[in-house]
Amino acid sequence: MQRREFVLTALSLPFAPRLLTSPPAPYGPVPSPRQLRWHEMEFYGFLHFTVNTFTNREWGDGDELPSVFNPTDFDADQIVAAAKEGGMKGLILTCKHHDGFCLWPSQYTEHSVKNSPWRDGQGDVVKEISEACSRAGLRFGVYLSPWDRNHKDYGRPEYLVYYRNQLRELLTNYGPIFEIFFDGANGGDGYYGGAYERRGIDNRTYYDWPTTWQLVRDLQPDCVLFSDAGPDIRWVGNERGVAGETCWATSNSDDFVPGRADPVRLNLGDRPGKHWVPAECDVSIRPGWFYHQHEDEEVKTPQALVDLYYSSVGRGASFLLNLPPDRRGRIHDNDVRSLREFRRILDATFATNLAAGARVHASNVRGNGSDPRFASANVLDGNRDTYWTTDDHVVTPTLTLDLGRPISFNVVRLRENLPLGQRVISIKIDMWRGRDWVEIGAATSIGNCRLLRGQRVTTSRVRLRITKAAVCPAISEVGLFAEP
Repeated sequence: MQRREFVLTALSLPFAPRLLTSPPAPYGPVPSPRQLRWHEMEFYGFLHFTVNTFTNREWGDGDELPSVFNPTDFDADQIVAAAKEGGMKGLILTCKHHDGFCLWPSQYTEHSVKNSPWRDGQGDVVKEISEACSRAGLRFGVYLSPWDRNHKDYGRPEYLVYYRNQLRELLTNYGPIFEIFFDGANGGDGYYGGAYERRGIDNRTYYDWPTTWQLVRDLQPDCVLFSDAGPDIRWVGNERGVAGETCWATSNSDDFVPGRADPVRLNLGDRPGKHWVPAECDVSIRPGWFYHQHEDEEVKTPQALVDLYYSSVGRGASFLLNLPPDRRGRIHDNDVRSLREFRRILDATFATNLAAGARVHASNVRGNGSDPRFASANVLDGNRDTYWTTDDHVVTPTLTLDLGRPISFNVVRLRENLPLGQRVISIKIDMWRGRDWVEIGAATSIGNCRLLRGQRVTTSRVRLRITKAAVCPAISEVGLFAEP
């Protein structure tokens, strides 16, 4: 019997799956899963609260008596509720500032709440704030000052054992920690167990940061580490809450250590960069970081907070706003009102994407437009995980939104697909003016979020031009919004 051989191809089978185009390769460093979770938070709070609140100072010397700490009506739920009402997604508590006073009953020192009159020495601020955050659905983070003006061994090797023991307490007794804030205040005058002297350290070597960072990785692998050097997120180089107009999420921070870094590079990032280390913009709602009664009328206005949002989140960074509890142990009414109105303005602005429902046309779509994973309409689906991208050789495409009717707006929001890296270098935004296109905005370094804010315009068509990119772009969102 003669044997017949059949060769079947996908083309000969009407029910065969369509061959899909491969996605673009990631460009440069890309964020880790913990960094992606942090990026999605965008706005969260700082709580500066310690003996300084009661001595009316910003930096304590370390010789303050624990008896000074005595909030009259501490309410962790009120503090957390104020933060949540303002739209914050988490809170970082200053568990120990430079004065060395600990807001939890650490077994490694007597300089803590356990020797204060508050709660008859049985209180634990860290526990109460962390549990209140959990109840409210906010994430909890900690600040543990590397400098300690109280401890007798600061500046000696023994202090590192003490510091890591305290860090271990915070990382094992208070639930999931989303961020640890390591700042750069290192050495100087202090009490130091009664020595009253000046102690200097070499901040490049003294702390042995890699060992400390590894401790965090072992105990809280989902926690992001903040410092001038990262390794997960970096300081923005100022305490004004302002990222650079160009602010890359990448950094060549191998030459940085906490307390020793170039503020200009921190503000801008490095391009190209070897590491994904995006910026965090820290600023206080008041002139000082701790509560002072004489600053009650100097709380930042809601509009000032909105401006800070655009100069931080709107430039691809995060917005870390300090809310200092007062001597009652609550957020002052003036701070609460300003934060509440700030949130009302943002909610009114971003509640509705005015581009929703638009017809989207791109000059190029990867794979001849046959693969829905890369469709131009993905920029309007509200999903950060989907994106529009082009063929590899197309790096300066255009994307046009036909709105169907005249729309008035003054804010454009763009996002890149972060797992593919920061690919776009510069863009321009145009509006249709009946006969021709008119440029209404331009920007660099999109990253997690780019907000272009200007005068209100009215048009029926909007065009995004990628004017420069390292590789084919991957845009996950284009949104149009109007401030109230």
